[in-house]
Amino acid sequence: MTTQKTGYTDDHAMAGLDTKFPDIDTWPNQFKAYEILVDDPEFTSVCPKTGLPDFGRLTIRYMPRESCMELKSLKEYLFTYRNLGIFQENIVNQVLDDVVRSCEPVWAHVVGDFRPRGGISTIVEAKYPRPVV
Repeated sequence: MTTQKTGYTDDHAMAGLDTKFPDIDTWPNQFKAYEILVDDPEFTSVCPKTGLPDFGRLTIRYMPRESCMELKSLKEYLFTYRNLGIFQENIVNQVLDDVVRSCEPVWAHVVGDFRPRGGISTIVEAKYPRPVV
């Protein structure tokens, strides 16, 4: 149930989540037990309520199992968010789910560090495996 006090609706909350994101290609991993950090310091998306751009830094850290993410396809995947109306919290969780789906890592950690909007900045983190709640 969404409160109408702020003007946000369930449609705003779910915006962007039904988008068909491109696949993230992979290539065979040759080593064991190491970390990869992918840094996108110029990540952009759009607020689903106001239509204004959101700017931030998105980092993906993971330990590959059998495959690694191919960076060009990851970049094309992240470009999908550029004009997409989606909440910042949903971005981080969607990226984590798509990273896990693409390369089945030992573990993964996605952080969205979003620039201030209206004087407030947001940092959203999601981890795989997800804790049991």
